[in-house]
Amino acid sequence: MTDQPQYQVLARKYRPETFADMVGQDAMVRTLKNAFEADRIAQAFIMTGIRGTGKTTTARIIAKGMNCIGPDGTGGPTTEPCGQCEHCVAIMEGRHVDVMEMDAASRTGVGDIREIIDSVHYRAASARFKIYIIDEVHMLSKNAFNALLKTLEEPPEHVKFIFATTEIRQVPVTVLSRCQRFDLRRIEPETQIALLRKIATAEGAEITDEALALITRAAEGSARDAQSLLDQAISHGAGETTADQVRAMLGLADRGRVLDLFDMILRGEAAAALTELSGQYADGADPMAVLRDLAEVCHWISVIKITPEAAEDPTISPDERTRGQAMATDLPMRVMSRMWQMLLKALEEVAQAPNAMMAAEMAVIRLTHVADLPSPEELVRKLQDATPPQGGPSGGRPAPQAGTTTAIGNTPAPTHPGPGAPSASGAQTAVALQADALQHYARFEDVVELIRTHRDVKLLVEVETGLRLVSYQPGRIEVNPTPDAARDLVGRLGARLQAWTGNRWAISVAEGGGPTIAETRDAAENALLQEAQDHPLVKAVIAIFPKAKITEIRTEAEKEQHALEDALPEVDDEWDPFDED
Repeated sequence: MTDQPQYQVLARKYRPETFADMVGQDAMVRTLKNAFEADRIAQAFIMTGIRGTGKTTTARIIAKGMNCIGPDGTGGPTTEPCGQCEHCVAIMEGRHVDVMEMDAASRTGVGDIREIIDSVHYRAASARFKIYIIDEVHMLSKNAFNALLKTLEEPPEHVKFIFATTEIRQVPVTVLSRCQRFDLRRIEPETQIALLRKIATAEGAEITDEALALITRAAEGSARDAQSLLDQAISHGAGETTADQVRAMLGLADRGRVLDLFDMILRGEAAAALTELSGQYADGADPMAVLRDLAEVCHWISVIKITPEAAEDPTISPDERTRGQAMATDLPMRVMSRMWQMLLKALEEVAQAPNAMMAAEMAVIRLTHVADLPSPEELVRKLQDATPPQGGPSGGRPAPQAGTTTAIGNTPAPTHPGPGAPSASGAQTAVALQADALQHYARFEDVVELIRTHRDVKLLVEVETGLRLVSYQPGRIEVNPTPDAARDLVGRLGARLQAWTGNRWAISVAEGGGPTIAETRDAAENALLQEAQDHPLVKAVIAIFPKAKITEIRTEAEKEQHALEDALPEVDDEWDPFDED
C-alpha cells in the first residue's frame, strides 16, 4: 500500500528555495549575488522586516549557498544552490549538523550563547562553513548580547552568523555595527497578486481576481500571511472562490457597501446609515472592521485628493476607484480631517465598549450629526447676514471683518510714564534738593509705578484696592482707606516711599476721594465688555450659541501692539569678511 503524501500548508510548500524564487526583494538579492560572485561574503548578516517577508527563508538560502557543492561535488559558494547535493538537501530538511538554528525567543540567556561560543572553535563536521541562524535575535538578553560581541566581531574563518528580527530597534548598536544589514520590504500589491495567482494555478484552485485583491489587502505586504489566507480561502470556497466568500471569511464588509455608508454619513442621513450598519452586521461584518474600513476609505480619499495617482491601486476595483475620485473632488479637506479624527476616537471607544455594535452605532450617529456642521467661514457669513445694518442717529461702529474671534473696543490702552518721566511744570530756578527730587513723582500714578518697579506685590495690591486718593502733591498725599484696607497701610506706604526716594513723605487720612485704582480699572473693563456684548454680531453669535462667553477683548491699540511684537525685526545687512568694500 502506497502512503499518501502528507498535506503541507502553502506557506511551507511554496517557500523559496533559491534567490530566484524570492519576490519583492530585488535590492537584497542583487547585493548578495554580487557579494558571492566577488567572494566578499560577510561574517555576519542581519535580516529585518515585518512578519512573513522572508527573513528566515533568506537565512536558509544563504546557508545553502555557502555550503552548496553542486551535483558533481566540486562547486563553490553560489547564490543559486543546486538543491540536490547532500548539504542542500540536509539544510532544506532542517537536519544539517553544521547549520544550527536557534530561537532566541525561547533561549535568551548567557548560557545559551556560551554554548555557541564554546562550539565555534571546532571546524565544520562536513560542510564548508559552520553557520548559526538566530531567529528573533532581539529577544536575547543584554548580557547575552554582550557575551556574543567578541565572537561576532572576530569569528573563526569557518563560522558565519545570520540573524533575523522584526524589531531592529531593540538590537544593540554594537551588534548592528558588526553585521551586514538587509531590510526586507513589504511585498508590493502587484507582485503579491501575481504570486498568489501562480500558487492558485499550481494548486488547480479557481479564485477570482477580486478575491485575490482582498487577500492581498488583508495581508498588508506579508507573503506568508497572503499564502495562509489563500490556503484558507481555497478550503472555504466550493468550486470557484469569490470575493464574497473571502469577505465573509475575513469578517469584512463589502467595500462598495462601506462606500455607501461613508456617503450616507457625509450627507447626514443618520437613519439610513444606521440601517446600512445593521445590515452589514447581520451579514457577518464585525463593527470594529466596519469602522476600520471607514477610516481606510477616509484616508484613501484624502490621499487621492492630494495625489490623484494614488487611485491607481491594483487592489481597488474600477467602480470603487471611480467613486473614490468623485468623492475626492467634491469633499473639502477640512471635512476629511474632521472625520478622520472622529473615526480614530470611535475606534478607541468600540475597542473598550462592552457591546461593540452599540458603540459603533453611537459613533455613526455622532458622525452624521457633525457632517453637516458649517465651516467657520460659512458660520461667520451667516452671522453677518443675520446682523441688521448699523447706523441711526447714535451712530455705531462697523462690524468686525470675517474671521475675527474677539470683540474689538475703541478704548485706547492706558499708558503710564515711568518714574524717570520729567515733570510737566519743570523747575525754572534752583530749588531745594528735596523738592527737586520729588518732582520725579509729579502724579500719584508715578508713585504706583515706583512700587511696581521695586516689585513689592503685596503693597501694590493694597494701594490699588484699599486707598481712595483725595489729593496729591509730590511729597504729600491725602487718602481715604476703604473699610477692607489694613490699618497700618498708610504707615507702611510712607516708610517704603521714604526708603526708596530718600525723602520724607507726609501721608494723611481724609474724607472723600474718588474710586480706587482697581475700581477704575474694573469699570473700564466692564464698560468695554458691555460695549462688546451690545455689538449686533456678538448678539447674533450668543443667540445661536447660548453658552458662548466673551473670554478676551482686544482694543485697536492692543491689536497694533501685538502686531508690532509679532512682526520680525528688520535685520541689517550681515557683514561679509570677504567684501573688500
